[in-house]
Amino acid sequence: MRGDSETDTTFLQLMAAEAKAFVGAFDWCKGVREVYFGCGIGGVIGAFLFNVVPSTTEVDQLLWVIVGDVPPAYLVTDESPTPASALRAYVHEMRHWVAAAEAGESVDDLIPVNVAPTEEHALALKKRLDYIEREIIPTCT
Repeated sequence: MRGDSETDTTFLQLMAAEAKAFVGAFDWCKGVREVYFGCGIGGVIGAFLFNVVPSTTEVDQLLWVIVGDVPPAYLVTDESPTPASALRAYVHEMRHWVAAAEAGESVDDLIPVNVAPTEEHALALKKRLDYIEREIIPTCT
């Protein structure tokens, strides 16, 4: 995995470690077999494809893990076979959270986000999602 610069590569490596720690913290993950870098920008966002050792047969072995200056999340690969589609799915799910937080509605049944569902947090996340859609997803090939 190499970024556009030595600094970018370092940030991507740190994000890969963060993604591994994130997915490894779940009870359904007994371990990680392999990790592949999909796309991203160091320190901003990264999409990593994980081949995990699941604790049960109901758990998918292949998962996208998204980390960076955004709430971390994992996504199944069924409808997101590419890094760009994984980031689009991430943005889509996070926009549901933003809309609910802005409206003061419950976020209990939405993708988990590691901050309180306030208007301030919703606005900050919305700006990041706009940037990801505009500047990062188009560069993922």
